[in-house]
Amino acid sequence: MIAGLILAAGESSRMGRDKALLTYRGQTFLECIVAKLREAGLERVAVVLGHHVEEIQRAVKLEGVEIVVNGDYQRGQTSSLQIGLRALEGEDTEAVILCLVDHPAFSSVTVRGLIEAYGRNHPPAIIPTFQDRRGHPVLIGRRLFAETLTLPPSQGANSVIRHYHDSTVFLEVDDPGILLNVDDPETYRGIQST
Repeated sequence: MIAGLILAAGESSRMGRDKALLTYRGQTFLECIVAKLREAGLERVAVVLGHHVEEIQRAVKLEGVEIVVNGDYQRGQTSSLQIGLRALEGEDTEAVILCLVDHPAFSSVTVRGLIEAYGRNHPPAIIPTFQDRRGHPVLIGRRLFAETLTLPPSQGANSVIRHYHDSTVFLEVDDPGILLNVDDPETYRGIQST
């Protein structure tokens, strides 16, 4: 089984308000990402919350989604990834599609492409690219779970993926949305018209 994992625990300090609650095409970022994972056929989806957890749970429809709370979210994104992986790392989990809450514009077709590419030869990681630029979401295979779970807070999953660069699949997709990182008010204003 391939599961979805959405990291949404941070303080969104550059944005000035919770990114999970921002809207994109009529849904919150979080609802939008969950919907795309479901459209791609993922049955198991977990979201890691931390900052303003109660407010986000009240405001966002998360039926059928596993909520994992990172009480230590101030330690950074790696701590959220590790908590999410621990929640999903059962024997039947072959890989996770890792989504960041500030990347809401990718297509469910891209997620299906990641799943299909994983089914071909089970690489350790698959990173989507658009015009040779890497984006999100990424697929992390079970082979990388143990190493990722031992990372110090200062290192991200990309430091583990780098060790497997030669066997990582870089999947070219027709989806500019994989590159859109909504990290500040200016970028957010820019997507309101899309």
